[in-house]
Formats: sequence, structure tokens, C-alpha cells
Amino acid sequence: MRKSVLIFLVTNIFIVALLVHSVWTLITLLFVNGFEDQISRAELPAPNSTAISSRPQLIPKIIHQTYINESIPTHWQGPQQSCLDLHPDYEYKLWTDKKSREFISTHYPWFLEPFDGYEFPIQRADAIRYFVLTHFGGIYIDLDDGCNRSLDPLLAYSAWVRRTTPTGISNDAMGAVPHHPFFLKAIDSLPDYNRNWLLPYITVMASTGPLFLSIIWRHYNSATPSPSENDRVRVLFPDEYNNHPWSFFTHHRGSSWHGNDVRLIFWMGNHWALLTFMGFLVGFTVIFFIWWFCNRTVLKGGRKTFFLPEGIRSVIYRSVSSKDYELLDRHEV
Repeated sequence: MRKSVLIFLVTNIFIVALLVHSVWTLITLLFVNGFEDQISRAELPAPNSTAISSRPQLIPKIIHQTYINESIPTHWQGPQQSCLDLHPDYEYKLWTDKKSREFISTHYPWFLEPFDGYEFPIQRADAIRYFVLTHFGGIYIDLDDGCNRSLDPLLAYSAWVRRTTPTGISNDAMGAVPHHPFFLKAIDSLPDYNRNWLLPYITVMASTGPLFLSIIWRHYNSATPSPSENDRVRVLFPDEYNNHPWSFFTHHRGSSWHGNDVRLIFWMGNHWALLTFMGFLVGFTVIFFIWWFCNRTVLKGGRKTFFLPEGIRSVIYRSVSSKDYELLDRHEV
């Protein structure tokens, strides 16, 4: 095998391996569905069933929600009130921006600098939900999620999250006992994922949002393949989440933090086939260029070669001896 071919193959294998390694967790998320941890509809008591009272209560009866201040927008007051009406015996905590910062400053001062440094307010709203679930336990619910039935059956699990599409988990509805190891890992990992990815949507999703939590979920399950029931994170699937009379939640208008870049992301999602084709086209073009470069300028005929632009060559030709001129004309160095 020619040396140029070997160098070409080794270079490309190394580049591909490096790229695959850097996104390996994201790739595995495409094939991880969480079925092994699913909260099955068969194990859930029907709404208003007497069996609900016989189930253990692990998660404290606390509902957490977040907003800028205590003036909830009209279109979210209905969903908020539905949860309050169905859970009169639950403690309710609304985490405003001011209360959130005071809580972090008092109980987790090591995170105050990253918390204040977040570029987008939604990042602080994401982060605080992980901290209050870790500290107090309870159930976190986004303001655009209303309650369709009592959440008491979900108190029987030490931690649960919601499955989302096309892959991973969401952070809009979740519950846990205090100091659950999954949420401890989440808050401990937040500083490491505090990066700017140019587009605001990607930055939020990957630093504090559902993509961040999905990656932590994947790492957590990989590190503890056979967790005890107390350490396990159960998964609420779409049918149990909403769309049915027996589902736990109703979904309303939300995504108040989405910007114009989201249109690009959603367009990319709707045209994934075209983008995949273009990606392969660009990839093969790059590979061809590397092959051409290796073949023409790195190794050719078993010896090193060197090519100069025509303008530079003409200047050099006028300043070298005839012997050197012959060397340059043969492109030898």
C-alpha cells in the first residue's frame, strides 16, 4: 500500500473517531427509549381510585413553579389554578427571580457566580428547579402545564422525569425525594456544561435545559446500570403525561423564551433529509480534498514535494542560481 493512501486512511479514521467520541452520548440517546424505567399505565391507579391511598408516599407533597415575579400571565393562571385546586393538601412554592437568587446565595453559594453569569433568564429558571428538587424534594411543574388529576400516585417513586420526543427527557414536569442522587449529579454538573453554543436555543438546551438533563440522565444510567429502587429514575411516557382523561397533565401555550433562532432549528428538523444529504455531500467533498492534498503535496512517488504559487516562484527564480533554479523546477526540497 502506498504511503499516501495509508496516511489518508489513518487521518480520516482519526478524525471520524474523534468526532464520534465527542458526540457519543448524543448518538446513544437516539437509541435509548427509557422503556425499562417506564411508569406503566398498568401500575398506576385510576383517577379517584381508593388504591391511591394505599401506595407509599416517598416524594414530599410540594409543588414548585418558577416565574419572573408573582404576577402570573393570564394565559397561565388557569393551568396554575388547576394544580392548586386538585392539591389543597400540598405546599405550594413559587420561585421568583428574587427568591431563586436568595435561595442559591444562602444554600448553594458555590453556584451563585455561574447562576448570576447565565446570559439568558431561562437558564436560571432551569437551574433553580434542579436545586429546589434536590433540597426540598417535591414535584416541579412548568406554568404551561396544568393538572388533570391528582399527582398522588407519582409520589410513590423516588424520582421521575418525563419522556419527550424525538429523544431524551424533558424538564417541564418531574419529581424527586430530597437529595436524590440523579438530581445531585445534575446540579453538580451544571458548571461543566455552562458554555455558549452561538445560537441561544442550543445554548439554553445544552447548558441547563432538556438536552442537558437528558445527557445527565444517560450518564447516570450508564454509571448505575442496576440501581436500587431508591436510586432509580422512573420515566413518565407521553400517554401518561397528557392527551387522555386519565393522564396527569394538560399542556397549554408556552415556550415564552423561544427566539428567532428556534425557527431555524425547527426548519432544520422539518428538512432533516435534505440536510443529511448535504452533510454527506460536504463530508465526501472534504474527504476528496484530503485525498487530493495527501496525494499531491504530502507524498508523491515516495518523496516529499513542495508547490509554490506562480507569483512567489517568479520572484525566487530571479534570485537563485541556475542550479537552484533546476531544483525548484523539479519541485524538490
